[in-house]
Amino acid sequence: MTLTVGAGRIQVGGLGLDPVREHDVVERVTAGLAAGRGGRIVTPNVDICRLAGADPALGRLVASADLVVADGMPLIWAARLLGTPLPERVTGADLLRALSARAARHGWPVYLLGGPSGAPERAARALTGAFPGLRVCGAHAPAHGFDSSQEGRDAVRRRVAAARPRLVFVGLGFPRQDLLIAELRRDLPGAWFLGCGAALAFAAGMVPRAPWWMRRAGLEWAFRLATEPRRLARRYLVDDLPFAARLLGRCLAARLAARLVRR
Repeated sequence: MTLTVGAGRIQVGGLGLDPVREHDVVERVTAGLAAGRGGRIVTPNVDICRLAGADPALGRLVASADLVVADGMPLIWAARLLGTPLPERVTGADLLRALSARAARHGWPVYLLGGPSGAPERAARALTGAFPGLRVCGAHAPAHGFDSSQEGRDAVRRRVAAARPRLVFVGLGFPRQDLLIAELRRDLPGAWFLGCGAALAFAAGMVPRAPWWMRRAGLEWAFRLATEPRRLARRYLVDDLPFAARLLGRCLAARLAARLVRR
């Protein structure tokens, strides 16, 4: 199966999103690894959409990924308002588990990189318990600020490359995880990389995840805000919520304008 980067993407808020389901992502990764081709997955939410829209370099970083899937429900709603619906929300946390299950079946070694201190090791124990046969070839939370110097990034790159993983889950937050992944891709061109944000902390049980009904209703942000108010209040309430409201408003206006033109 050949994937052309950017082909057929749905434009939402300046980002091109691949219209795929979680199962499709797993199948594309499986086909890529079987053919010896690596790749990079980005899972934009409202915060990533806002940052990538404000910085052209970050926008190009997202656009150059092999798969770009909507993690945030507002992006799903925006696509629906535009009349170009996406099939479903595909989160980094869910992909971490789905890809780990597939890795256990095929014997692919996986590497867990990032998250709070101790999170990768705890996530490794949880995932190997959930998916018998899963091989974790490395679990490492680099020291804070490691990526502020080339020396720090190179040390992490050497450590990951030496483990020879087929799948690498990187939980450092955007854009840090995606900038590092772009460098790691040169060391491991045959591996697939997922920038998964807080997913390692979720898998480790160090940060609770919203119940299913809240995720389905688009309220996961509210749950996370309630559990980590000091860290997330400014990002969610000052930066992201107004941005999401403007995005949805623009998409609704564009849909109404298109209807008027067709009349």
